[in-house]
Amino acid sequence: MGAGSATVLAACAGKNKSSKAVDDYKNQVEPSVGKMTYRTNPKTGEKVSLLGYGMMRLPTKPGNDEEFDQEMINRQVDYAIEHGLNYFDTSPAYCRGLSERCTGIALSRHKREEYFVATKLSNFDPRTQTREASMEMYHNSMKELQVDYIDYYLLHAIGGGGIEALRQRYLNNGMLDFLLAEREAGRIRNLGFSYHGDIEVFDFLLARQKEYKWDFVQIELNYLDWDYANEINRDNTDARYLYGRLKELGIPAVIMEPLLGGRLVKLPQYLMTELKQKDPERSVASWAFRYAGTPEGVLTVLSGMTYMEHLKDNLLSYCPLEPLTEEEMEYLQADVAKKIVGLENIPCNDCKYCMPCPYGVDIPGIFVHYNKCKNEGMLPQGFGSEEYRTLRRNYLISLDRSVPRHRQPDHCIGCGQCVEHCPQGIRIPRELQKIDQMIEELKQNPFIPQNT
Repeated sequence: MGAGSATVLAACAGKNKSSKAVDDYKNQVEPSVGKMTYRTNPKTGEKVSLLGYGMMRLPTKPGNDEEFDQEMINRQVDYAIEHGLNYFDTSPAYCRGLSERCTGIALSRHKREEYFVATKLSNFDPRTQTREASMEMYHNSMKELQVDYIDYYLLHAIGGGGIEALRQRYLNNGMLDFLLAEREAGRIRNLGFSYHGDIEVFDFLLARQKEYKWDFVQIELNYLDWDYANEINRDNTDARYLYGRLKELGIPAVIMEPLLGGRLVKLPQYLMTELKQKDPERSVASWAFRYAGTPEGVLTVLSGMTYMEHLKDNLLSYCPLEPLTEEEMEYLQADVAKKIVGLENIPCNDCKYCMPCPYGVDIPGIFVHYNKCKNEGMLPQGFGSEEYRTLRRNYLISLDRSVPRHRQPDHCIGCGQCVEHCPQGIRIPRELQKIDQMIEELKQNPFIPQNT
């Protein structure tokens, strides 16, 4: 294999770290201890670290993606707490239902006053939406987390399914009344909700702020979603509106998806170069984290940090935070964001809410691989061009390396079970079918036509 082919395969490889990534990790600057930026919870007066640990992309054991590496989880949690991070966000739905348990094991080794834990009533399955089943989920969260109170508790992903789903999950079964009573009793210290989807639900709950007294709300905010969330997906709402409403009401915002599941790191090379030229000492990710952490009223910014180098880099962004200037904010949300929208990628954040697929399809793995290759200009195009044969071969090889063949898009039967769980509203079967069709065309067209 020539050097050019090796470069293409490295660019499109999905899960394996390149040697450059390893070198970057070895040379990485250590974040300072005692320099974390904190924000004050206006209700409790407690100091919350601006960086929050999202426990939904936990590390797995080498060579075994099915088993979580508890030893590494413990090490990373220890390192985070040592560097001032004190907010940990989990859910009964994360990591195949094991995130709360892994989080509880790691945090229980520390003093309770050293951390805040957030979890959710993730009663998406109709079987969990009765009052009894939802209460069981709530109590089980405390058991798995090894705590007798929860610092931040959320109604999970309200908006999906509209007002009817909100009524079914939280109102008709009396669960919201129950949670309000639990807050009154002190077993929930702060009550809020996370939002994806139907804006009618977001507005409905905020319109009743005097009744419910939401202590915080978790929203998706980044420089792409600020003005383009609705343009990218008509089911989503621009962050400008979401943040603006919370600021009007004085409700602290917890920020999720500052990197859009890594999409704001895996940018085309020309954009990454542009950002590095503006500030050679900072990573591409740090631009997005500083953007999310700069606005007034942001309590904490969540990041799912699978690897230690992710954790260190994010700590560097907030130990301490150097807020973006108005000019830098405008540059990101207008100039850079507009260029990203023009790429027309599949808006997958790799959250894995769509998983597991009953037919074994690795939905996020396929989308992440496709987007990465597209961003790097590695998608085979222009049948008959000089590059076509090399790009075609390397795309198919890199796909097999990233996604096992028995989990590729040709195994999707279009059942649609995944669609209702996608916070981004992606029409998953349709996108898988388009990628599968492209793959079949690549397999059937291996050669460059000869000039006649």
